[in-house]
Amino acid sequence: MLTILKLFGRSPFAPLQSHMESVSKCVYCLIDLFEALEKKDYAELEKLSEKISRLEHDADLIKNDIRNHLPKSLFLPIDRGNLLEILSIQDGIADKAEDIAILVTLTPLELLPIFTKEFKLFLQKNIETFDEANLIVKELHELVESSFGGAEAAKVRSMVDNVAYHEHEVDLIQRQLIKNLFKAEDQLTYITFYQWQRLFENIGSISNLSENLANRIRMTLELK
Repeated sequence: MLTILKLFGRSPFAPLQSHMESVSKCVYCLIDLFEALEKKDYAELEKLSEKISRLEHDADLIKNDIRNHLPKSLFLPIDRGNLLEILSIQDGIADKAEDIAILVTLTPLELLPIFTKEFKLFLQKNIETFDEANLIVKELHELVESSFGGAEAAKVRSMVDNVAYHEHEVDLIQRQLIKNLFKAEDQLTYITFYQWQRLFENIGSISNLSENLANRIRMTLELK
C-alpha cells in the first residue's frame, strides 16, 4: 500500500480518493447488514456490525495519516483548508455507517411488511446518492489535469446536481417511510419504535452528507 506522502506525489487528491475507497467499504457493507436483518440472521448481523466498525477504524487511520502528513508547504491546486474539509465530510459518512451498524444491533429488530418495501428503496437510494458523490471524488484527478475548467468541470457540476436530485428523492421516500412507521406503532415497543426512527435518520444522513460533499467540491471549483 502506498504511503500518504507517495500518494501526494501522484496528486494532492490521491489521499482523498484512498480515504474514500475505505469509506465506500463501510457504506456498501450496509447492504449485507440489512439483508441479514431481513433474514433475521442476528448472528450474521453482529458479525457485519463488527466488520463495519473495523472498516470505519481503517478509514480513521487513513484520515489521521493524511492530517498528520499533509505538508504545509505543499503546492496545492486548492486551499489546504478545503481539502481537509472534504476529508472531514468523507469521514462523517464512515462514522454514520458505523452508527447505523451499532443501532441495528442494540435490540432485536425485524422489518415489518408495512414499511419493508419503502425501507429497501430508501436504503438503495441513499447508497445511489453516495455512489454519485463517490464518482465526483474519483473525477478529481481529471480536474487537476484540466485546471478545473472546460468540459471536465462542467461534467462535475452536472454530477453535483445529480447528487442533489438523488438526495431529494431520498427525502420524499423518508417522509413516506416515517408515515408507515407511525402506522405500525402498535406493532412495536417504545424502544423498537425509537430505534427504527433513529435508523431512518442515520441512514438518511448518508445522502445528506453525500450532498454536502458534492457541494463542498463544487464550491471549491467555483473558487478557481
